[in-house]
Amino acid sequence: MCFSAAVTDWGREIEAVLPAEFGGVVSIGSCDQVDWEGAYGLAHRAHQVPMTRSTRFAIASGTKAFTALVIGSLLSEGVLSLTSTARSLLGEDLPLVGDDVTVEHLLAHTSGIGDFIDHETGQLPPHVPGYRLVNTEDYLVALSGLPPAFPAGTQFSYCNGGYVVLALIAERVCGRGFHELVDERVFGPAEMVESAFFRLDALPGYAAVGYLEDGRTNVFAAPVRGNGDGGAYTTVSDVRRFWAALVAGRIVSAGWVQQMISPQSAGPPAHRMHYGWGVWLDGSVVVLDGGDHGVSFRSAFEPSSRRLWTVASNTMDGAAPIVQRVRDLIF
Repeated sequence: MCFSAAVTDWGREIEAVLPAEFGGVVSIGSCDQVDWEGAYGLAHRAHQVPMTRSTRFAIASGTKAFTALVIGSLLSEGVLSLTSTARSLLGEDLPLVGDDVTVEHLLAHTSGIGDFIDHETGQLPPHVPGYRLVNTEDYLVALSGLPPAFPAGTQFSYCNGGYVVLALIAERVCGRGFHELVDERVFGPAEMVESAFFRLDALPGYAAVGYLEDGRTNVFAAPVRGNGDGGAYTTVSDVRRFWAALVAGRIVSAGWVQQMISPQSAGPPAHRMHYGWGVWLDGSVVVLDGGDHGVSFRSAFEPSSRRLWTVASNTMDGAAPIVQRVRDLIF
C-alpha cells in the first residue's frame, strides 16, 4: 500500500464529506512540508472560539506511541528489557497481574490483563470518577481487582490498562512522573513545543474542548488528566514534527523504531491492521489512532515516501468520514 493520488483541490474534497457542526483540523502533505491544511468549526462552542491550525487537540490513544517510546528509551539504556516482568516492578500493587506478563506483552496488547475501560461503552468504572485520575498512581484503584482474560502471549486484546501499567513501570524505574518522562524523552527531542498533558478542567484557551453527542463537554466522561493509555494534547504541526523526529532517530534509535513500526500482533480478527508497539500498521503505513468521548484523531505516515496526513476533531465521530475520504484518495 502506498500514497499515490494527486489531488489539486483538497479543500473541495474535504468539505464534501464534512459532518454537520464539524470541529477540527485536517493536514495533508509530508513530514517535511504541508501541501494543504484546513481548520473548521469551533474549538469552544459557548465562546464561539474558532478552530485554527494551531489548536491543541486531545488525541486519546494516539498517546500510546509516546508511552512506547518512553519504554523504548529505557530499553536502549538497559534499565529495562522486553522480558522484564511487570510483577517485578509492581511490588504488592495489582496482585492479579500474572508473573508471566512482560514489557513486550504490554507493548503488543498480548498481556491478557483486565482492562479498566469498558470496550463497548468506553466508560470508566463507576467506582472511579474521572476527576480522581490525575497521576499514574491514581489509576491503581481503577486497575485493581481485574482478573486476567487469558494467559500472557496467547492472543491479542487491545488494553488501555496495559499502557497505564507501562507508564507505572517507567515511573518506578526512573523515580520520576510519567508526564515529565514524556516531556523529556519524546516532546523535547522531537521539538513538540505545542504538546502537553492538560487537565480537562483547566484547558488553556488554545485547546479544543471535547463535545459529546448531546452537546455537553466531555469533562465528566474521561480522566481529568491523561496517562500512558491516552489523553495527550498536540497540534497538527507537532504531529508532523513527531514523525520527522521518529524516522530521523532523534527520539530512540533507528533500530528500535523499526521494531516499533513492525507487526508485533495480528490485531483483532476482523481488523485489517496489525499492531506494532504503540502504533497501528496499515500495510506500509504507520498509524496513530485515537477515539474517546469528545475526541477523534488519526495520523497516517508512510516512512518510505514520507507522506503524511492528520485529522483531529473534538467530537467522537467527527473525523471518521474525513479519514475514510482521505484514505480513499491517497492510497
